[in-house]
Amino acid sequence: MNTLEQIQNFEGKYPKQIWSLFFSEMWERFCFYGMRGMLVFFMIDQLKFEETTANLQYGATQAFVYAFTFVGGLFADKILGFRKSLFWGGLLMIVGSLILATDPKQFFFLGIAFTVVGTGFFKPNISTMVGKLYRNDDSRRDAGFSLFYAGINLGALLGGYLCIAIGKGEMLSTVIPEGARWNVAFGLAAVVMVISLINFVLTQKSLGPIGLQPQQILSDGSVKPFEMWKEYGVYVLTLVFVPIIMLMVAVPEYTDYFMYTIGPVVLIYLFFEMSKVTSAERKKLYAALVFIIFSILFWGIYEQAGGSLSIFAAKNLNKDLLGLDPNGVNNSAGAFFIIFLAPLFGLLWIWLSKKRIEPNTVVKFGLGFIFLGLGYYVLFATRLFADLQGVTSLNIFTIALLVITFGELCLSPIGLSIMTKLSTDKLQGMMMGLWFLASAYGQYVAGIIGANMATAKEGSTNYDALIAYTEGYKQLGIYALIAGVLLIIIAPQVRKLMQEVK
Repeated sequence: MNTLEQIQNFEGKYPKQIWSLFFSEMWERFCFYGMRGMLVFFMIDQLKFEETTANLQYGATQAFVYAFTFVGGLFADKILGFRKSLFWGGLLMIVGSLILATDPKQFFFLGIAFTVVGTGFFKPNISTMVGKLYRNDDSRRDAGFSLFYAGINLGALLGGYLCIAIGKGEMLSTVIPEGARWNVAFGLAAVVMVISLINFVLTQKSLGPIGLQPQQILSDGSVKPFEMWKEYGVYVLTLVFVPIIMLMVAVPEYTDYFMYTIGPVVLIYLFFEMSKVTSAERKKLYAALVFIIFSILFWGIYEQAGGSLSIFAAKNLNKDLLGLDPNGVNNSAGAFFIIFLAPLFGLLWIWLSKKRIEPNTVVKFGLGFIFLGLGYYVLFATRLFADLQGVTSLNIFTIALLVITFGELCLSPIGLSIMTKLSTDKLQGMMMGLWFLASAYGQYVAGIIGANMATAKEGSTNYDALIAYTEGYKQLGIYALIAGVLLIIIAPQVRKLMQEVK
């Protein structure tokens, strides 16, 4: 078995182990983004939810997905280790997808609950293992996370387009009977998740000690045998969570109570853990909190993609981009751009680093917000190309997604990287989980924003709807630009807290 030192002393730009993690994450993201892309449309089209309700349900579902990554990260740190946590999460996602494939209308919330809990165990831990492939001072880390992010988005591209297109009957409609389209779409997510787990099992030997269960070293240097009842307890407790999550997601008011509670509780626990670390480590954790807080705003704006933009795509966009389905483009265009741009961004950071002119991480975050704001201004500009029926250009919409993607590439892969660099060894999983918990709040906020946009247009024409939505996107663009400028202004103070971390 490879030692950690052998793994981290790799030659070239990327460690070989990153490719196996790349493919496991790619198929898991196919499953996740395929499901995400179907949620709002399926709730409106098949479950006959009002648009306001569908947006709130979407926000609640996505919030719990990301909130549960905190629980998954915590259990991985303390009991399961990253590998077993990942495998258990994958199994739960397969079960959830199979339940939805059986009868998506009758078992919708049960299938979603299994998927939510499974994603919570899978998502934070594979990112943490990528971080472990690098020494803390390795300047190639950001490039590695950018490559890994391309894998995430290859899965998002395929799943985001194929699942919704099959469900709507835009693809394979002559092969799949109309009554079975949604069953096949949800079932496809289960198939690719099986591929993801098989790939991980076959390749985990090359990971050496990375991701194994935590061991307790006794004072005499011997290793204390692991108490298996703790591991089995996690599995049982997970299954207890499923009906609870099912109820919480089905009733958005319960999500409100949860979100009002979980944030303060987690922060109190984090401050308790921070009291045990050195002063230098504490400053780094404070810097991590700055990134986490700003990321809530970023994802609240960005994640209109699965909510209000899904409705906008279905009702207000034509097919002037190669005849493609607007919902499929909305779900997958960002991923398409990232596949090509993420490696280039990674190489750009390496080149700028060699020239000693690479912007620091805080400035990258600020640039992420500025591009996000500009992208939402392009979304606002789609109203200039609309006809009297309120239908506008998919081409212009796609340009907006490209600009937003520049913002995502400045922030999201760098965010994953900086969490691993600013965390202490014993808090790696927890801090990665906290990063995703911030995303949960972003998703929650996104659902509320989308619901407010939908409320503004009830009883009005499709053209009025276009005006209401684009006006909302302009406001979001303003907020993003302000946040970006503020981040760049405070960059020197945050850099002091980060100390030697770049």
